Amino acid sequence: MNNTISPDTLLAQMRAMAAQAQGQSAGSAGTNTPGQSEFSELLKQSVDKVNETQSDSKKLQEAFQSGDPNVQVSEVMVAMQKSSVSFQAMLQVRNKLVSAYQEIMNMQV
Repeated sequence: MNNTISPDTLLAQMRAMAAQAQGQSAGSAGTNTPGQSEFSELLKQSVDKVNETQSDSKKLQEAFQSGDPNVQVSEVMVAMQKSSVSFQAMLQVRNKLVSAYQEIMNMQV
């Protein structure tokens, strides 16, 4: 399994998502152009990617534990760290979203 994600690639993806989200907020309210995804779709894709990373990590762990000669311990450790980092990043995004939601709900109109 070749599951390499460089920090530069991850940063580029995050910047692209941020630019896309800003493009939506700058557009007209309630309408999306065909090239833009909704925020919920971006969030779902992110959660799916984290889930995929965790599944891949689990598969590598199981393969290593069963004695597969094609799986090295370093590959397993890297996959576990990627899984952990992606989950922690998603957790922080969730915390920021909840915080922003609470702040908006506490605003007086």
